[in-house]
Amino acid sequence: MYGLDINFLKERPEYRSQTVDRRRPRGGAAAPESRQPLILGLLTGLVLVGLSAGAWLFLQSQNAALRDRQAQLDARLGTLKAEQAKLTQITNQTKQIKEETAALAGVFNTIKPWSATFNDISSRTPPKVRIVQIRELPPNEVPVDRSSPSPSPSPGAAAAPAPPPSGVIQISGTATSFNDVNDFLLVLQKSKFLKPEKTRIVKAELGQPRSPQPIQVGGGAPAARDKIKLPAEVEFTIQTVLNDVPASELLQELESKKATGLVTRIEALQQKGVVKP
Repeated sequence: MYGLDINFLKERPEYRSQTVDRRRPRGGAAAPESRQPLILGLLTGLVLVGLSAGAWLFLQSQNAALRDRQAQLDARLGTLKAEQAKLTQITNQTKQIKEETAALAGVFNTIKPWSATFNDISSRTPPKVRIVQIRELPPNEVPVDRSSPSPSPSPGAAAAPAPPPSGVIQISGTATSFNDVNDFLLVLQKSKFLKPEKTRIVKAELGQPRSPQPIQVGGGAPAARDKIKLPAEVEFTIQTVLNDVPASELLQELESKKATGLVTRIEALQQKGVVKP
């Protein structure tokens, strides 16, 4: 019922020595080799931590440099903004000065002396025409031009103020005939001081025969003049408007009419470039 399994080889000395020699390397020699991966892992971890710390320090230094650069740029930007504000102020002042200069030059350029206008009208008066009066009509006496109807204002819109009249002139006088009046009108329409399309005859009537002035001869009584009658004259009224051509375009006419002061001012403004020639 019981079996005995006895291995007598294990009891032999030579077999024991071989068995002990085969099992010995597992205990003693394996310990030094098992520590190398651990050491390598620790070294790798230290290297990675060092790299991370170095990268963090590098990034911190870069951030500090960028913050310094940003502070410098902000300071430079503040300086540039201040300079830009000064430049804008200077530009606005220059623009205002140019506008004031242009406005002043425009005043000189739109002035036409009455003396030059009167001299021009007088030089164009025919020998058989006698001017009695030249006057500028006030606004309440200027007739309304019906040829160009004004547009009707829109409902609810405020009434626009009427523009000031532009130098309406009335010339009154006498002439020996209607032909002389017509000739005077045609000559006035050629004047550069007046608007030809606005120059027209508003009145031309044949007056009554006139008696001559009494003549006293040798200190006696004046001679009888009841039977002497002078031919009737044509009484006329011509209405015209001053031309709005700039004075810089009438320098020759102004100089010929002895308006040398205005001519000198306009020429000086042209030399400075304020008024275009």
